[in-house]
Amino acid sequence: MGIGAVGNMYEDECRRSLAEEQAKSLAETNDWEHVDRERVHQDWDVLYREIAALLDGGSLPGDQRIQELVRRHFDIVCRFYIPSREAYVGMSLFYAEDEAMRAFHDSYHPGMVEFMGAAIKVFAEQGSGFAPSAGAEASA
Repeated sequence: MGIGAVGNMYEDECRRSLAEEQAKSLAETNDWEHVDRERVHQDWDVLYREIAALLDGGSLPGDQRIQELVRRHFDIVCRFYIPSREAYVGMSLFYAEDEAMRAFHDSYHPGMVEFMGAAIKVFAEQGSGFAPSAGAEASA
C-alpha cells in the first residue's frame, strides 16, 4: 500500500471521528445549548486575525507562536466538546472541504485553511495530554 493510501485511510478515520463525536456531543447537550456562541465567534475572530498577521510575516505551522495560537483554537473548540486527536484533524479537513467553512476561514487570509490544516496536524501529532488548557472551559 502506498503512502497516499495510508494518508487517505487516516483522513477517512479523522472525518469519521469528527462526525461521530460531534453527533454524540450534539445529542448529549441539546445542540450545544451550553455554548455562548457569540463569545466563541468573537474569540475565533480575534484568533484568526492574529494568525493572519503571522501568516503575512512568514510564520510556519510548527512555529512555537503558531502552536500557541492553535492551542487557543483547540481550547475554543473544547467549549463545545473535547475532540479526540483524530476528530480535531477531521475538523481541519472539514474546513478545507466544506465550501462555506473554506470561504469563512480564507476571508481572514487566502492561505488560512491550508495553514490551519497543517498547524492542527502538527498540534495533534505533538500534543501531549490532548485536553483543554487549565481554565479554558471556564470561559465557555
